[in-house]
Amino acid sequence: QVQLVESGGGLVQPGGSLRLSCAASESIFSFIGMGWYRQAPGKERELVAQIASGGSANVVDSVKGRFTISRDNAKNTVYLQMNNLNPEDTAVYYCKALKLTNKRYLEVWGQGTLVTVSS
Repeated sequence: QVQLVESGGGLVQPGGSLRLSCAASESIFSFIGMGWYRQAPGKERELVAQIASGGSANVVDSVKGRFTISRDNAKNTVYLQMNNLNPEDTAVYYCKALKLTNKRYLEVWGQGTLVTVSS
């Protein structure tokens, strides 16, 4: 069973940076794509950034210019580099992988890592 483990969250001051990691239990090439989502208190979970198996990547407009998604194929890990953080970025950040298996799409989620931006 595929597992995703996020790490790197924590408390950071406004303007600071964090790098989140999402380590997969199998080769990330087995996934159609991977993404980072976040859920702030009282809000729905939203997409932040995604990267396809071919390497194409994008981030949503609200974090463009501040967040970058990347991957290390050898480590089966996807990263989310977050710069110039502001309090509105406070949320639990989740990693998701999409896999096609037995002709069915399978979504795999990590347990989440909390990011708190506060002075």
